[in-house]
Amino acid sequence: MKENMEKEELGIYIHIPFCKKKCYYCDFVSYENQIKQVENYIQEIKKEMQEYDFSKYNVTTIYIGGGTPSYINENYIEELMQELKEKLIENKTKFEDMEITIEVNPGTIAKNKLETYKKSGINRISIGLQSTNDKLLKQIGRIHNYEQFLETYQLAKQVGFENINIDLMIGLPNQTIQDIKHDLEEIQRLSPNHVSVYSLIVEENTKIEKLINDGELQLPTEETERQMYWYVKNKLEEIGYKHYEISNFAKLGKESKHNLNCWEQKQYIGLGASAHSYLNGIRYSNAKFTQNCEGDLFKWDFKNKKIEEKQNLEDKKREYMLLGLRKIEGVSIKKFKEKYVDNPIYLYRKELEKLVTQNLLIIDGDNIRLTNKGIDLANLVWQEFV
Repeated sequence: MKENMEKEELGIYIHIPFCKKKCYYCDFVSYENQIKQVENYIQEIKKEMQEYDFSKYNVTTIYIGGGTPSYINENYIEELMQELKEKLIENKTKFEDMEITIEVNPGTIAKNKLETYKKSGINRISIGLQSTNDKLLKQIGRIHNYEQFLETYQLAKQVGFENINIDLMIGLPNQTIQDIKHDLEEIQRLSPNHVSVYSLIVEENTKIEKLINDGELQLPTEETERQMYWYVKNKLEEIGYKHYEISNFAKLGKESKHNLNCWEQKQYIGLGASAHSYLNGIRYSNAKFTQNCEGDLFKWDFKNKKIEEKQNLEDKKREYMLLGLRKIEGVSIKKFKEKYVDNPIYLYRKELEKLVTQNLLIIDGDNIRLTNKGIDLANLVWQEFV
Protein backbone atom coordinates (compact mmCIF):
# COMPACT_ATOMS: atom_id res chain seq x y z
CA MET A 1 0.00 0.00 0.00
CA LYS A 2 2.88 2.35 0.85
CA GLU A 3 4.36 1.73 -2.60
CA ASN A 4 1.08 2.82 -4.25
CA MET A 5 0.86 5.95 -2.09
CA GLU A 6 4.22 7.12 -3.42
CA LYS A 7 3.12 6.74 -7.05
CA GLU A 8 1.16 9.37 -8.94
CA GLU A 9 -2.57 8.71 -9.13
CA LEU A 10 -4.02 7.64 -12.45
CA GLY A 11 -7.56 7.26 -13.75
CA ILE A 12 -8.63 4.97 -16.58
CA TYR A 13 -11.48 5.84 -18.92
CA ILE A 14 -12.97 3.22 -21.27
CA HIS A 15 -15.10 4.49 -24.15
CA ILE A 16 -17.94 2.31 -25.44
CA PRO A 17 -19.16 4.24 -28.51
CA PHE A 18 -22.21 2.12 -29.35
CA CYS A 19 -25.84 3.18 -28.87
CA LYS A 20 -29.25 1.78 -29.62
CA LYS A 21 -30.24 5.29 -30.69
CA LYS A 22 -28.35 8.57 -30.54
CA CYS A 23 -30.00 11.22 -28.33
CA TYR A 24 -30.98 14.34 -30.25
CA TYR A 25 -28.61 16.59 -28.24
CA CYS A 26 -25.58 14.28 -28.31
CA ASP A 27 -22.39 15.29 -30.13
CA PHE A 28 -20.14 12.68 -28.49
CA VAL A 29 -18.47 10.11 -30.73
CA SER A 30 -21.09 7.36 -30.75
CA TYR A 31 -22.68 5.13 -33.35
CA GLU A 32 -26.21 3.75 -33.76
CA ASN A 33 -26.98 0.16 -34.73
CA GLN A 34 -23.40 -1.03 -35.15
CA ILE A 35 -23.63 -3.97 -32.75
CA LYS A 36 -21.81 -6.27 -35.17
CA GLN A 37 -18.64 -4.27 -34.52
CA VAL A 38 -18.63 -4.80 -30.76
CA GLU A 39 -16.75 -8.12 -30.62
CA ASN A 40 -13.76 -6.85 -32.60
CA TYR A 41 -13.81 -3.52 -30.78
CA ILE A 42 -13.56 -5.17 -27.36
CA GLN A 43 -10.62 -7.25 -28.53
CA GLU A 44 -8.87 -4.11 -29.78
CA ILE A 45 -9.35 -2.35 -26.43
CA LYS A 46 -7.79 -5.36 -24.70
CA LYS A 47 -4.80 -5.03 -27.01
CA GLU A 48 -4.62 -1.31 -26.25
CA MET A 49 -4.50 -2.04 -22.50
CA GLN A 50 -1.31 -4.02 -23.07
CA GLU A 51 0.38 -0.95 -24.54
CA TYR A 52 0.46 0.77 -21.15
CA ASP A 53 2.72 0.14 -18.17
CA PHE A 54 0.41 0.71 -15.24
CA SER A 55 3.12 -0.25 -12.74
CA LYS A 56 4.31 3.37 -12.76
CA TYR A 57 1.03 4.61 -11.30
CA ASN A 58 -1.44 4.17 -8.50
CA VAL A 59 -4.65 3.51 -10.44
CA THR A 60 -7.52 4.75 -8.26
CA THR A 61 -10.50 5.10 -10.62
CA ILE A 62 -11.99 3.41 -13.68
CA TYR A 63 -14.85 5.00 -15.62
CA ILE A 64 -16.77 3.24 -18.40
CA GLY A 65 -18.65 5.78 -20.51
CA GLY A 66 -20.08 6.22 -23.96
CA GLY A 67 -22.08 6.04 -26.03
CA THR A 68 -24.17 3.63 -24.02
CA PRO A 69 -22.05 1.00 -22.25
CA SER A 70 -25.18 -0.80 -21.09
CA TYR A 71 -26.30 -1.27 -24.71
CA ILE A 72 -23.72 -3.98 -25.43
CA ASN A 73 -23.80 -7.48 -23.96
CA GLU A 74 -22.77 -7.44 -20.32
CA ASN A 75 -20.26 -10.22 -20.91
CA TYR A 76 -18.12 -7.81 -22.93
CA ILE A 77 -17.95 -5.45 -19.95
CA GLU A 78 -17.03 -8.35 -17.70
CA GLU A 79 -14.35 -9.40 -20.19
CA LEU A 80 -12.79 -5.92 -20.19
CA MET A 81 -12.89 -5.72 -16.41
CA GLN A 82 -11.24 -9.12 -16.04
CA GLU A 83 -8.47 -8.19 -18.47
CA LEU A 84 -7.86 -4.92 -16.67
CA LYS A 85 -8.02 -6.57 -13.25
CA GLU A 86 -5.38 -9.11 -14.22
CA LYS A 87 -3.09 -6.41 -15.58
CA LEU A 88 -3.46 -4.20 -12.51
CA ILE A 89 -3.05 -7.04 -10.03
CA GLU A 90 0.23 -7.88 -11.77
CA ASN A 91 1.31 -4.38 -10.79
CA LYS A 92 0.20 -4.89 -7.16
CA THR A 93 -2.79 -2.57 -7.48
CA LYS A 94 -5.66 -3.22 -5.06
CA PHE A 95 -8.61 -3.50 -7.44
CA GLU A 96 -11.21 -3.56 -4.67
CA ASP A 97 -10.13 -0.11 -3.39
CA MET A 98 -10.94 1.69 -6.64
CA GLU A 99 -13.98 3.72 -7.60
CA ILE A 100 -15.29 1.92 -10.71
CA THR A 101 -18.21 3.55 -12.54
CA ILE A 102 -20.34 2.54 -15.49
CA GLU A 103 -22.91 4.70 -17.29
CA VAL A 104 -26.25 3.02 -17.98
CA ASN A 105 -29.34 3.98 -19.94
CA PRO A 106 -32.65 2.76 -18.45
CA GLY A 107 -33.80 1.62 -21.90
CA THR A 108 -31.02 -0.98 -22.06
CA ILE A 109 -30.91 -2.53 -18.58
CA ALA A 110 -31.98 -5.85 -17.09
CA LYS A 111 -31.21 -7.37 -13.71
CA ASN A 112 -28.71 -9.87 -15.10
CA LYS A 113 -26.67 -7.02 -16.60
CA LEU A 114 -26.45 -5.25 -13.26
CA GLU A 115 -25.52 -8.50 -11.51
CA THR A 116 -22.71 -9.07 -14.02
CA TYR A 117 -21.43 -5.52 -13.54
CA LYS A 118 -21.40 -6.00 -9.77
CA LYS A 119 -19.64 -9.35 -10.02
CA SER A 120 -16.98 -7.86 -12.28
CA GLY A 121 -16.01 -5.29 -9.66
CA ILE A 122 -18.01 -2.23 -10.74
CA ASN A 123 -19.18 -0.39 -7.62
CA ARG A 124 -20.74 2.83 -8.93
CA ILE A 125 -23.63 3.26 -11.37
CA SER A 126 -24.47 6.46 -13.25
CA ILE A 127 -28.05 6.39 -14.57
CA GLY A 128 -29.19 8.82 -17.25
CA LEU A 129 -32.56 10.09 -16.01
CA GLN A 130 -32.50 13.59 -17.61
CA SER A 131 -36.16 14.25 -16.73
CA THR A 132 -39.16 12.65 -15.01
CA ASN A 133 -41.43 14.03 -17.75
CA ASP A 134 -41.98 11.38 -20.45
CA LYS A 135 -42.98 13.98 -23.03
CA LEU A 136 -39.71 15.86 -22.55
CA LEU A 137 -37.73 12.61 -22.73
CA LYS A 138 -39.33 11.79 -26.06
CA GLN A 139 -38.63 15.29 -27.42
CA ILE A 140 -34.88 14.93 -26.77
CA GLY A 141 -34.70 11.44 -28.26
CA ARG A 142 -34.27 9.35 -25.12
CA ILE A 143 -35.18 5.68 -25.52
CA HIS A 144 -36.65 5.27 -22.03
CA ASN A 145 -39.53 6.63 -19.98
CA TYR A 146 -39.62 7.50 -16.29
CA GLU A 147 -41.11 4.17 -15.29
CA GLN A 148 -38.15 2.38 -16.89
CA PHE A 149 -35.76 4.64 -15.00
CA LEU A 150 -37.47 3.76 -11.71
CA GLU A 151 -37.22 0.06 -12.53
CA THR A 152 -33.51 0.43 -13.32
CA TYR A 153 -32.89 2.38 -10.11
CA GLN A 154 -34.67 -0.18 -7.93
CA LEU A 155 -32.91 -3.09 -9.66
CA ALA A 156 -29.54 -1.45 -9.03
CA LYS A 157 -30.41 -1.14 -5.33
CA GLN A 158 -31.60 -4.77 -5.21
CA VAL A 159 -28.40 -6.03 -6.82
CA GLY A 160 -26.40 -4.21 -4.15
CA PHE A 161 -25.21 -0.97 -5.73
CA GLU A 162 -24.96 1.58 -2.95
CA ASN A 163 -23.20 4.34 -4.89
CA ILE A 164 -25.63 5.63 -7.54
CA ASN A 165 -25.52 8.83 -9.57
CA ILE A 166 -28.50 10.32 -11.40
CA ASP A 167 -28.07 12.65 -14.38
CA LEU A 168 -30.58 15.49 -14.63
CA MET A 169 -30.92 18.03 -17.46
CA ILE A 170 -32.25 21.57 -17.31
CA GLY A 171 -32.96 24.11 -20.03
CA LEU A 172 -34.70 21.52 -22.22
CA PRO A 173 -37.16 22.62 -24.92
CA ASN A 174 -40.61 23.26 -23.41
CA GLN A 175 -39.33 22.47 -19.89
CA THR A 176 -40.83 24.52 -17.06
CA ILE A 177 -39.91 25.34 -13.47
CA GLN A 178 -42.78 23.07 -12.44
CA ASP A 179 -41.11 20.19 -14.29
CA ILE A 180 -37.92 20.86 -12.35
CA LYS A 181 -39.78 20.95 -9.04
CA HIS A 182 -41.29 17.55 -9.79
CA ASP A 183 -37.86 16.18 -10.75
CA LEU A 184 -36.45 17.30 -7.41
CA GLU A 185 -39.39 15.84 -5.46
CA GLU A 186 -38.66 12.47 -7.05
CA ILE A 187 -34.91 12.76 -6.43
CA GLN A 188 -35.58 13.57 -2.78
CA ARG A 189 -37.80 10.49 -2.53
CA LEU A 190 -35.22 8.21 -4.18
CA SER A 191 -32.25 9.72 -2.31
CA PRO A 192 -29.34 8.80 -4.63
CA ASN A 193 -25.78 9.44 -3.42
CA HIS A 194 -24.93 11.81 -6.25
CA VAL A 195 -26.75 14.07 -8.72
CA SER A 196 -25.19 15.59 -11.85
CA VAL A 197 -27.11 18.55 -13.28
CA TYR A 198 -26.39 19.63 -16.85
CA SER A 199 -27.78 22.55 -18.82
CA LEU A 200 -28.66 21.63 -22.38
CA ILE A 201 -26.02 22.83 -24.83
CA VAL A 202 -27.24 22.90 -28.41
CA GLU A 203 -24.29 21.61 -30.39
CA GLU A 204 -23.81 22.06 -34.12
CA ASN A 205 -25.05 19.33 -36.44
CA THR A 206 -27.19 17.63 -33.81
CA LYS A 207 -30.80 16.70 -34.42
CA ILE A 208 -31.99 18.99 -31.65
CA GLU A 209 -30.30 21.96 -33.35
CA LYS A 210 -32.31 21.26 -36.50
CA LEU A 211 -35.57 20.84 -34.57
CA ILE A 212 -35.01 24.18 -32.82
CA ASN A 213 -33.98 25.98 -36.01
CA ASP A 214 -37.06 24.59 -37.78
CA GLY A 215 -39.29 25.90 -35.00
CA GLU A 216 -40.46 22.44 -33.87
CA LEU A 217 -38.95 22.90 -30.41
CA GLN A 218 -38.49 26.06 -28.35
CA LEU A 219 -35.86 26.60 -25.68
CA PRO A 220 -36.68 28.32 -22.39
CA THR A 221 -35.25 31.81 -21.99
CA GLU A 222 -31.79 32.23 -20.50
CA GLU A 223 -33.41 33.78 -17.43
CA THR A 224 -35.67 30.75 -16.98
CA GLU A 225 -32.73 28.36 -17.39
CA ARG A 226 -30.83 30.23 -14.64
CA GLN A 227 -33.92 30.07 -12.40
CA MET A 228 -33.97 26.31 -12.96
CA TYR A 229 -30.28 26.02 -12.03
CA TRP A 230 -30.63 27.99 -8.80
CA TYR A 231 -33.79 26.16 -7.82
CA VAL A 232 -31.97 22.84 -8.26
CA LYS A 233 -28.90 24.10 -6.37
CA ASN A 234 -30.86 25.47 -3.43
CA LYS A 235 -33.18 22.48 -3.17
CA LEU A 236 -30.43 19.87 -3.34
CA GLU A 237 -28.41 21.71 -0.70
CA GLU A 238 -31.52 21.99 1.46
CA ILE A 239 -32.04 18.19 1.39
CA GLY A 240 -28.45 17.34 2.26
CA TYR A 241 -26.34 17.42 -0.89
CA LYS A 242 -23.01 19.23 -1.07
CA HIS A 243 -22.55 21.35 -4.18
CA TYR A 244 -18.90 20.59 -4.92
CA GLU A 245 -18.55 21.40 -8.63
CA ILE A 246 -20.49 23.56 -11.08
CA SER A 247 -22.68 20.65 -12.21
CA ASN A 248 -22.33 18.13 -9.38
CA PHE A 249 -23.90 17.48 -6.00
CA ALA A 250 -23.12 14.66 -3.57
CA LYS A 251 -23.95 13.32 -0.17
CA LEU A 252 -21.10 13.38 2.33
CA GLY A 253 -18.13 11.41 1.01
CA LYS A 254 -19.84 10.43 -2.25
CA GLU A 255 -18.20 12.92 -4.61
CA SER A 256 -17.10 11.43 -7.93
CA LYS A 257 -13.42 10.69 -7.38
CA HIS A 258 -12.81 10.14 -11.09
CA ASN A 259 -14.09 13.59 -12.01
CA LEU A 260 -12.46 15.30 -9.03
CA ASN A 261 -9.11 13.88 -10.08
CA CYS A 262 -9.56 15.42 -13.53
CA TRP A 263 -10.43 18.82 -12.04
CA GLU A 264 -7.35 18.55 -9.83
CA GLN A 265 -5.21 17.97 -12.94
CA LYS A 266 -4.34 14.37 -12.15
CA GLN A 267 -3.41 12.06 -15.01
CA TYR A 268 -5.71 9.67 -16.87
CA ILE A 269 -5.58 7.23 -19.75
CA GLY A 270 -8.42 6.87 -22.24
CA LEU A 271 -9.00 3.51 -23.90
CA GLY A 272 -11.14 3.10 -27.00
CA ALA A 273 -12.15 5.06 -30.09
CA SER A 274 -11.88 8.86 -29.66
CA ALA A 275 -10.92 8.53 -25.97
CA HIS A 276 -8.69 11.28 -24.55
CA SER A 277 -5.66 10.91 -22.29
CA TYR A 278 -3.49 13.21 -20.19
CA LEU A 279 0.02 11.97 -19.36
CA ASN A 280 3.22 13.84 -18.56
CA GLY A 281 1.78 17.19 -19.61
CA ILE A 282 0.61 15.86 -22.97
CA ARG A 283 -3.03 15.65 -23.99
CA TYR A 284 -3.77 13.26 -26.82
CA SER A 285 -6.76 11.54 -28.37
CA ASN A 286 -7.39 8.18 -30.00
CA ALA A 287 -8.62 7.89 -33.56
CA LYS A 288 -12.31 7.54 -34.36
CA PHE A 289 -13.74 4.63 -36.30
CA THR A 290 -13.31 4.74 -40.05
CA GLN A 291 -16.67 4.55 -41.83
CA ASN A 292 -17.49 3.55 -45.38
CA CYS A 293 -19.80 5.52 -47.67
CA GLU A 294 -22.87 3.71 -46.28
CA GLY A 295 -21.94 4.79 -42.77
CA ASP A 296 -20.92 1.32 -41.59
CA LEU A 297 -17.96 1.07 -39.25
CA PHE A 298 -15.14 -1.10 -40.44
CA LYS A 299 -11.89 -0.06 -38.81
CA TRP A 300 -10.47 1.35 -35.60
CA ASP A 301 -6.72 1.56 -35.01
CA PHE A 302 -5.87 1.99 -31.33
CA LYS A 303 -2.26 2.84 -32.23
CA ASN A 304 -3.39 5.91 -34.16
CA LYS A 305 -3.19 8.69 -31.57
CA LYS A 306 -3.17 12.44 -32.11
CA ILE A 307 -1.36 14.87 -29.81
CA GLU A 308 -3.76 17.68 -28.94
CA GLU A 309 -1.49 19.70 -26.64
CA LYS A 310 2.01 19.64 -25.20
CA GLN A 311 1.99 21.75 -22.06
CA ASN A 312 4.85 23.82 -20.76
CA LEU A 313 4.98 24.85 -17.11
CA GLU A 314 2.94 28.02 -17.65
CA ASP A 315 0.25 26.03 -19.52
CA LYS A 316 -0.01 23.64 -16.56
CA LYS A 317 -0.36 26.47 -14.05
CA ARG A 318 -3.09 28.20 -16.04
CA GLU A 319 -4.96 24.96 -16.57
CA TYR A 320 -4.73 24.19 -12.86
CA MET A 321 -6.50 27.50 -12.19
CA LEU A 322 -9.13 26.89 -14.89
CA LEU A 323 -9.95 23.37 -13.72
CA GLY A 324 -9.84 24.29 -10.04
CA LEU A 325 -12.34 27.09 -10.55
CA ARG A 326 -14.89 24.50 -11.67
CA LYS A 327 -15.00 23.37 -8.04
CA ILE A 328 -17.24 25.31 -5.67
CA GLU A 329 -14.47 25.47 -3.06
CA GLY A 330 -12.20 26.82 -5.79
CA VAL A 331 -8.41 26.75 -5.96
CA SER A 332 -6.42 26.24 -2.77
CA ILE A 333 -3.56 28.75 -2.66
CA LYS A 334 -1.60 26.36 -0.45
CA LYS A 335 -1.99 23.41 -2.84
CA PHE A 336 -1.06 25.57 -5.83
CA LYS A 337 2.16 26.62 -4.08
CA GLU A 338 2.91 23.02 -3.11
CA LYS A 339 2.53 21.90 -6.72
CA TYR A 340 4.09 24.85 -8.55
CA VAL A 341 5.98 26.89 -5.86
CA ASP A 342 4.54 30.18 -7.15
CA ASN A 343 1.81 32.05 -5.28
CA PRO A 344 -1.21 32.30 -7.63
CA ILE A 345 -2.29 35.56 -5.95
CA TYR A 346 0.89 37.20 -7.25
CA LEU A 347 1.25 35.18 -10.45
CA TYR A 348 -2.27 36.04 -11.68
CA ARG A 349 -2.72 39.35 -9.87
CA LYS A 350 -4.03 41.15 -12.99
CA GLU A 351 -6.59 38.47 -13.83
CA LEU A 352 -7.69 38.10 -10.20
CA GLU A 353 -7.99 41.86 -9.64
CA LYS A 354 -10.22 42.14 -12.72
CA LEU A 355 -12.44 39.19 -11.73
CA VAL A 356 -12.75 40.24 -8.09
CA THR A 357 -13.65 43.80 -9.18
CA GLN A 358 -16.35 42.33 -11.43
CA ASN A 359 -17.64 40.29 -8.46
CA LEU A 360 -16.99 37.04 -10.31
CA LEU A 361 -14.35 35.73 -7.88
CA ILE A 362 -13.71 36.00 -4.17
CA ILE A 363 -10.48 35.32 -2.31
CA ASP A 364 -11.64 33.64 0.89
CA GLY A 365 -8.79 32.67 3.20
CA ASP A 366 -6.85 29.94 1.40
CA ASN A 367 -9.33 29.66 -1.47
CA ILE A 368 -9.91 31.52 -4.72
CA ARG A 369 -13.47 30.68 -5.69
CA LEU A 370 -16.45 31.70 -7.77
CA THR A 371 -19.09 34.04 -6.37
CA ASN A 372 -22.75 33.33 -7.09
CA LYS A 373 -22.46 35.73 -10.01
CA GLY A 374 -19.30 33.90 -11.05
CA ILE A 375 -21.18 30.60 -11.11
CA ASP A 376 -23.65 32.09 -13.58
CA LEU A 377 -20.86 33.59 -15.68
CA ALA A 378 -18.24 30.91 -15.16
CA ASN A 379 -17.16 30.91 -18.81
CA LEU A 380 -15.97 34.50 -18.43
CA VAL A 381 -13.84 33.44 -15.46
CA TRP A 382 -12.32 30.41 -17.18
CA GLN A 383 -11.46 32.45 -20.28
CA GLU A 384 -9.01 34.49 -18.24
CA PHE A 385 -6.85 31.37 -17.77
CA VAL A 386 -7.01 29.91 -21.27
